[in-house]
Amino acid sequence: MAVEEGTSTSSGNTVMCLLTNPEGEPLGAPLYLPQNVGPPQLQEIVNKLLNNDEKLPYAFYISDQELVVQLESYLAQKKVSVEKVLRIVYQPQAVFRIRPVNRCSATIAGHTEAVLSVSFSPDGKHLASGSGDTTVRLWDLNTQTPLFTCTGHKNWVLFIAWSPDGKHLVSGSKSGELLLWDPQTGKQLGGPLTGHKKWITAISWEPVHLQAPSRRFVSASKDGDARIWDTSLKKCVISLTGHTLAVTCVKWGGDGHIYTGSQDCTIKVWETTQGKLIRELKGHGHWVNSLALSTEYVLRTGAYDHTGKTFSSPEDMKEAALARYKKMRGNAPERLVSGSDDFTMFLWEPALSKHHKARLTGHQQLVNHVYFSPDGQWLASASFDKSVKLWNGITGTFIATFRGHVGPVYQISWSADSRLLLSGSKDSTLKVWDIRTHKLKEDLPGHADEVKSRLSEVLIKICLSTSRIITWSTLLGVFVPDYSILLFFCFVENWDGILGIS
Repeated sequence: MAVEEGTSTSSGNTVMCLLTNPEGEPLGAPLYLPQNVGPPQLQEIVNKLLNNDEKLPYAFYISDQELVVQLESYLAQKKVSVEKVLRIVYQPQAVFRIRPVNRCSATIAGHTEAVLSVSFSPDGKHLASGSGDTTVRLWDLNTQTPLFTCTGHKNWVLFIAWSPDGKHLVSGSKSGELLLWDPQTGKQLGGPLTGHKKWITAISWEPVHLQAPSRRFVSASKDGDARIWDTSLKKCVISLTGHTLAVTCVKWGGDGHIYTGSQDCTIKVWETTQGKLIRELKGHGHWVNSLALSTEYVLRTGAYDHTGKTFSSPEDMKEAALARYKKMRGNAPERLVSGSDDFTMFLWEPALSKHHKARLTGHQQLVNHVYFSPDGQWLASASFDKSVKLWNGITGTFIATFRGHVGPVYQISWSADSRLLLSGSKDSTLKVWDIRTHKLKEDLPGHADEVKSRLSEVLIKICLSTSRIITWSTLLGVFVPDYSILLFFCFVENWDGILGIS
């Protein structure tokens, strides 16, 4: 296939195309491409121009719509003039693909009251769950069997979070206490971490590429404060005070900054050595309900990826985590998105400016949850208006609306390959959406109560208030008992076609 550089926009059956990365940076000069070129040929061109030693998978987009046909078919369908330079955006894809399977994996029981929080370990091998029965339980996902029952809380366990190196687990309760656990033994490490006056709303660990082994985490509370804790000292080392109402969400970013969202309608950016306020992000007219970082997936999973690699030392883990972070972030700044009761979202680059990059409007009721795809290219939002919306994660441009729920949508989650989006609703259903086609992929009905609580992005997982944990294979709609947790196991297909279990 001949590819020529040129200055005219068309020549016979060719069209002049400009290949750019998601940030808009061109990959060389515009090229004459035959109109019968499609995604496979574009893959070859991009890999060659980037001098990739190994061929990598890419997806291609024109005006935020994925190109899945030859250029001539696209030009005819969209009635695009070949007299203009055609801008084609190439986006790197995961080197594995989540593939649906259709069998029940296991039913895991043990809690005697509602399960209020669950979290996967960074390596995806274990699951932790917190319950209204005041216990934290650890489960082996390979055998779907319980490992430990951790007792110590005196009230509901509302939030749990693994350290990104997988060595610690922290849980926060309705009483405001935090307990630290050793996942290898199930034993409590030290006494309760006290200081918050009201219940815990969120927890976020310092990324492992900044500190290995993991030592510090930040907690947010209904009392309006956020606190940084040192697990070695077993105490609060910094209090982040300044919000006038409850802190609803907190994120520890890859650049070392902490972001807190509050019912006082503001987002605050903090440095983490002395706890000084760097800047305040204003714009929302009501409560800030949700925050998400474009790098969140690699921050939470640290050095662990789909290959299952292990590390001999904290230094090796830190180095691997830093490489993953740099590769994911690229040359662009870390992005933050906020969702609010005012029906809007703001896209920020908080390390650079206190002014928002984009204001995202379209929802007709409050925004419950916002979430970047693992590759950072997409942004999804869930709302009380019964819809899920998809946005460009770099520019904030609206892409599509996913409709089908008949009740408020509480939570969303991404498959690890960024190709599927999962939504959970008050209508008691889960829906899986195909990002490429913008259509419903699978409908997972059957819950006898609301699907609300937290979704994890390691695989695809919904957790609800329940005393049972039911494990199913990916994308199978089945009836389950009230307040159940669905855990969707997936087959992972590498780009080279090799299958494994994730």
